[in-house]
Amino acid sequence: MEIDSSFGNFAGNAQGGSSPGQSDFVTFLQMLTTQMQNQDPLNPMEASDFAVQLATFAGVEQQTYTNQLLATMIGQTGLSDLGGWVGMEARIYGGAHFSGTPIELTPDPALGADEVLLIVRNDNDEIVDSRSIGPETQSYLWDGQDAQGNTLPDGTYRFEIESRLDGEELDTQPVAAYIPILEARYQDGVTMLVLPGGLFVESAMVTGLRRPADPSEAEMP
Repeated sequence: MEIDSSFGNFAGNAQGGSSPGQSDFVTFLQMLTTQMQNQDPLNPMEASDFAVQLATFAGVEQQTYTNQLLATMIGQTGLSDLGGWVGMEARIYGGAHFSGTPIELTPDPALGADEVLLIVRNDNDEIVDSRSIGPETQSYLWDGQDAQGNTLPDGTYRFEIESRLDGEELDTQPVAAYIPILEARYQDGVTMLVLPGGLFVESAMVTGLRRPADPSEAEMP
């Protein structure tokens, strides 16, 4: 049985192309060719049957490609919107990178506390600074120094506050910091924000967004 040369051309085009699902399409053509070569010569399949198989696969392939294209467009739209975040400051829990520049924190002491302690931990979860702040403090500029007034080395630090009343601990909560956004990336279906110090965080983790603040407006120790 003679095979139409257009099948070979079609397979060659599929192998040379770069559209999604091309490897599946080449596999389908190979299976179709094998099916044609091994069919019963006394009862061959009708050409229309092959055409139906080809049309069915092409329809599924096109739908898959359309879905992938739509997903890509949605992701690019979200990334375009986040492009406006670059240069802004994001309020994020989980720590911040210190490199000599004070970091603005947003503590939220427990209601009724008469004493609040700011605790700073390094990458090894060691306490490197502990200081008292006002019970009503909502914005605090951490200067990067330890209890002895020595500037701490560059690195990532985490912050928490311990609220007390009459010497008794009420609770301990993490503290968010305002961190500059250097870049926004769409990666593995998730929009990631690039922060100073090579830190990455998902955009969904941002709890606030603002233009760079004037450091003089925050409380210094």
